[in-house]
This record gives sequence, structure tokens and C-alpha cells, in this order.
Amino acid sequence: MTSSSRTTRSAAIWTLVGLVLLTLNLRAAITGVPPLLGELQDTFGLTGVEVSVLTTLPELCLGVFSALAPLLARRIGTEAAITVALVVITAGLLLRAVSAQTALFSGTVLAAAGMATGNVLVPAVIKRGFPHRVGTLTGLSMMLLSVGGAAGAGLAVPLDHMGGWRPALAAWAVPALIAALVWGPLALRARTRRSERAAADASPPTGASPSGATGRPGTPPDAVAPASAEQGSLLRSPLAWAVMVFMGMTSLMFYTLTAWLPEIMHDHGFTPATAGMMNSVIIVIGIPLGFVVPVVAARMRDQRPLVLGVVALMAVGLGGLLLAPRAGWVWTAVFGVATGSAFPIALTLLNLRSPSAAVTARLSGMAQSGGYLLAASGPLTFGVLHSVTGGWQASVWLLLLLVVPELVCGLLAARPGFVRPGPQPPDGPEESRPEPARVSARSTESDRAR
Repeated sequence: MTSSSRTTRSAAIWTLVGLVLLTLNLRAAITGVPPLLGELQDTFGLTGVEVSVLTTLPELCLGVFSALAPLLARRIGTEAAITVALVVITAGLLLRAVSAQTALFSGTVLAAAGMATGNVLVPAVIKRGFPHRVGTLTGLSMMLLSVGGAAGAGLAVPLDHMGGWRPALAAWAVPALIAALVWGPLALRARTRRSERAAADASPPTGASPSGATGRPGTPPDAVAPASAEQGSLLRSPLAWAVMVFMGMTSLMFYTLTAWLPEIMHDHGFTPATAGMMNSVIIVIGIPLGFVVPVVAARMRDQRPLVLGVVALMAVGLGGLLLAPRAGWVWTAVFGVATGSAFPIALTLLNLRSPSAAVTARLSGMAQSGGYLLAASGPLTFGVLHSVTGGWQASVWLLLLLVVPELVCGLLAARPGFVRPGPQPPDGPEESRPEPARVSARSTESDRAR
């Protein structure tokens, strides 16, 4: 093994370790708050409205700050942006431990802003660093997201009993800081590489590529002028919009069900403990599916059958909730499979529908920004309908109607092809179809070789 290949392999391993640590830190700061809400409300004298704001802030911040992540990555580099995000998460978690209401809310905003940046850049890191392992590493990331979220919720009360709410909220600053220390060297290495490339590009050309473009000897034509195909706005891409709406609908279904299903089940005769356990079952079912579904999706040339099956399951679960709510455990299992599969599919599509890591980051920013803002409206609207009507029928019917746009946008997003930023080219459609599954095909070969 040559020195160059050893260096490349070492960098890949270091990046993989950083990816694991990053994804473990993208949910715990959110899920660790609800178990402590009663104590926080008593400590700070929070009103019901303030408690609602505190629980809604993370989703709103995920939507708002996701749009800024690609801009930050283009400005300072992906690795540096992730390092900054992890430092911001660390600062936000420490700030929340200060005994002041403004610190609690400000720290929540900071932590959520850092998590939003990390969320967006995870698919880009996978696309650029491990293009032959898109399915496997997307699945690993989804599983670690669920594990981190479950750990945040499960350890909150024990940590509170050990030292109070302050260490319970601040404890996750330690793994966030460790992750930042891992990504720091990666950021410095990437900065050095960019400087070297800039210096090389500034030197007089010594040859020409076979196509006649000037540049360093052996430079592929697409490396000489790669920017033009990736410039322009993704807002002009129907495929990008379909991916965004599908991601938003899958998130809306998950957040709405986990927010209100315990109340629905309690009103239909289940004990509060049993109703709460149903939420835990939904999350637990999603952990293995978060790993398996992206691998399966990446091996398929066309992901529409997966989308159709998952959305059909959601419709069955919601219909069952309307017609036979006493069979709550059955519908809980159905919801666990449906929500546990839908979001991993949406996250995998960010890579499968992008021709490059740069476009992946931009599509991820657009989809997660719009998607989380859309998802944030779900629990609120569901609750308002319940308050107005005095029952759950209208609220569940609303979710059942929203299955239609989820299905339509999901089928559009799952068609083979790549998003093409900017206006439609004069000689062809915006969504390019000649190479339907370049990324997924490579993923298939590599995943089968494992």
C-alpha cells in the first residue's frame, strides 16, 4: 500500500468516525427536554403557551436554519461548517443549564441551529466521501439518529435524579464537544487541500485535456468546468419540490402522531402509561428500519414501489384509527413501520436524486428547511381541530387527506433521475433521465459485495 493510499484510507476512517459522532448528536438535545418539562415549568414558572413554544422551537429552528447550511458550507467548506455546528450545539446545551428563562430559550435556539446544519450536511458528506456506500451509510446515519434520540429521552430522568435538571440538559454537550474535536482536523485538512488546489489553479496551464480544455495534464473535462451544471436555483426544479414536500409530509405524520397518539389512545380507554408506551414502540420499530430501508432503496433503480407501500400502510393505520381505535396496538405497529420507513426513504432520495455532493447539500437544505416548517404545522393544526370539534375524527381525517399529497409527491420524487438547478435547458427537460440510477447502481454493487 502506497503512502497516498494509506493517507486516503486514514482520512476515510476519520471521516466515518466523525459521521458517527455527528449523527449521534443530532437528536438528543431535542428529545431530552420533554421528560423534564414538568420540572422546567415549575422552576421557571412557564405558562402553557411558553411550554408550547419551548417544545415547538426546535422544529421551527430546524426549518429556518436548514436553509442556511448550504450557504455556510460553500463559504467555509463542509467540514468547517460541521465543526462550527457542533461547537454551536455545545454552546447551546451549556447555555440551557443556566438558571434563567432567556438562557433556556436561547440555548434551545442555538442547539437547534447547530443540529439543523448537521442534518443538512450529513447526506453531502456521505455523497462525497462514500459514493459507493450511499445506502449503507444513510441507513447507519438513520439508525444512529434514532439511537441518539432514544438515549436523550431515556437518560433525561435518570440524569435529573442524579444531579438535577441542569446536568440533565447539559450532559449532551460532552459528546457534542468530542465530535467537534474530531471534525476540527478534518476541517483543517480540507482547508489545506483547497489552498493547494487554488495555488495549482493559479499557476500557468501546462497542458490541455483531451477535449481541448486547458488545465493540468490528465484533468477530466468535467473537472475543468464543473460549476455551470450546478448553478441556478433549485426552486425552479419540480423534482426538488417533490422531494421537499414528500420529506415534509413524512415528518408531519411522524411528529403529529407522536405528539397526539397518547391522548387519542387515552380517550379510547387505554391507561396513560400504556398510551405513552405506544409512542416508544413507534420509535423502537423505526430503529432497525432506519438502517434497512435506505440500503434497500439504494439497491433499487426505481423507489416508487417502496413509496407506494409505505404510504399505503399509513392510510391503513389512519383508517383503522378512525374505524377501530380500540385496536390501538395494531395501529401502533402499522404507524411504526410506516413512519420508520418513510423518513429514511426521503433522506435517501436526497442522495439518489443529486448528481454531486454540492447539489446534495443544496437539495438537503431546501428539503429539510421547507419540510420541517411544513411538519411544524401538523401538531398545532391537529390540536386546534380537536379543540374546535371536541373529538378526534376531524383531526384524523385531516391526516388521511394529507396522505394524498404525500403519495403524489413521493411517487414524483422516487422516479429515476437527477435534479438540475437553474432554468430548463433549451435542448431537454429539467429533470435528466438518461442515467436513472447512477448512484444507486454503484451502491448496489458495493452493498452486494459486502
